[in-house]
Amino acid sequence: MGRETSARSYTREQRARFRDKVLSDLDVLEQMLARDLFDFDEPMSGLEIELNLVDENFEPRMQNADVLDAIADPEYQTELARFNIEFNVSPRTLRGSNLLDLERDLRASLNKAEARSNEVGSHIVMIGMLPTVTPETFAGDWMSDNARYEALNAAILTSRGEDIFLDIHGTSEHLSEFTGSIAAESACTSVQLHLQVSPDAFDRHWNAAQLLAGPQLALAANSPFFFGKHLWAESRTEVFTQATDTRPIELKNQGVRPRVFFGEGWITSIFDLFEENTRYFPALLPEVGDEDPQAILDAGGTPALDEMSLHNGTIYRWNRPIYDTVGGSAHLRVENRVLPAGPTIIDTLANAAFYYGTLRVLAEDERPLWTRMAFSSAEENFIAGARFGIDASLYWPGLGEMPASELTLRHLLPLAREGLQRWGVDAGVIERYLGVIEGRCLTGVNGAEWQAAAVRRLEASGLDRPDALRAMTALYVEQMHTNAPVHTWRLPD
Repeated sequence: MGRETSARSYTREQRARFRDKVLSDLDVLEQMLARDLFDFDEPMSGLEIELNLVDENFEPRMQNADVLDAIADPEYQTELARFNIEFNVSPRTLRGSNLLDLERDLRASLNKAEARSNEVGSHIVMIGMLPTVTPETFAGDWMSDNARYEALNAAILTSRGEDIFLDIHGTSEHLSEFTGSIAAESACTSVQLHLQVSPDAFDRHWNAAQLLAGPQLALAANSPFFFGKHLWAESRTEVFTQATDTRPIELKNQGVRPRVFFGEGWITSIFDLFEENTRYFPALLPEVGDEDPQAILDAGGTPALDEMSLHNGTIYRWNRPIYDTVGGSAHLRVENRVLPAGPTIIDTLANAAFYYGTLRVLAEDERPLWTRMAFSSAEENFIAGARFGIDASLYWPGLGEMPASELTLRHLLPLAREGLQRWGVDAGVIERYLGVIEGRCLTGVNGAEWQAAAVRRLEASGLDRPDALRAMTALYVEQMHTNAPVHTWRLPD
């Protein structure tokens, strides 16, 4: 959910002080990078999963405070809307059978959370965008009681100076909707994968993650419906982009960068990204703390660089740089924000295994692939993966354009397998999770394809769109709890 803030609005003086403080933090970060003052004994991976709450009719349930009280587990936290919660998983290594242990732990935790949610009349759904969300969902008191969210909503609308316009063209349907808040962003629930990296290898890992964003979306798309419309295979990426856009049309026409940002070029250091933040993006949450980062560094301590990190948290890169401190030591992470939530835990960990394995090989390649690929081609792959999902055609250096499934089966899965072996993952674990990715490619079915096919069948049986979406969501939730991979799920009769 990002760092907590105490204020709901800010003064002009606070904004000026915040800018100066971010620049001071950036100077200190540069010194820390030059002196290699970062912890990297053993790379750790982490995971966050955003979840939806529904009632017995599979409509959004505005009850996250009651659900969190019932769950009573600090790993579960609030999110933007009252029908959202977030599940944070403790960091661990990928070695051996750790992914299997993680699957067991996640399933057990979610089963417990579901049981506790049922006690207060809610069910948990792990899906990229809840299909039963409608404009009427946000007619009442929809936002979680949190100062950060109120301040963020106010800052985005103030910066924009007008209502937000959602304008998304699907292959056959079109969404055109004005909204007076960032509420639509809360419909976008994702999985974030974290990987701790050394400072000198950050650029290679970030560049490799950018390369993988298109294939990730093509394979894992799980968000075809929004506000009752069948839009992109992964509509979440475009809804998120538009729902948090601080730019009126005039600034878009001038080429001002959006807050949801793929990026504009390959990097040579993590410093490039943090410097870009300060150069291009005004503060949305200019909350200034008392830390003197230079004094702390000069005294041999580890500064938190709170303002730099808070600012970074309001710039929504699909692969975000993370500076963090734990136990008095600083470390760096790549946060991969590309993936939607769901459909199951095994699907989620298959997506993670594919990412971590392929990322390692690409990042360690002596002749990096990004040196042979225009950055714009990586962004075009990202958009194609989001629009068309597993049916996308993607460009890959040395191979040209090819279907995402063929690219994955012939070229990326072997890389993922090799990368997981380098991580020390057990052979049986590798086959379990990469076998799920292979199954999706061979059947042409991911979460988005299953949802769309289910709705088509239900509509053909005589249901209108709202009833078909409710019935599909009910069947989705039933099979989500089986933990069977989505490409094996049954469709409505």
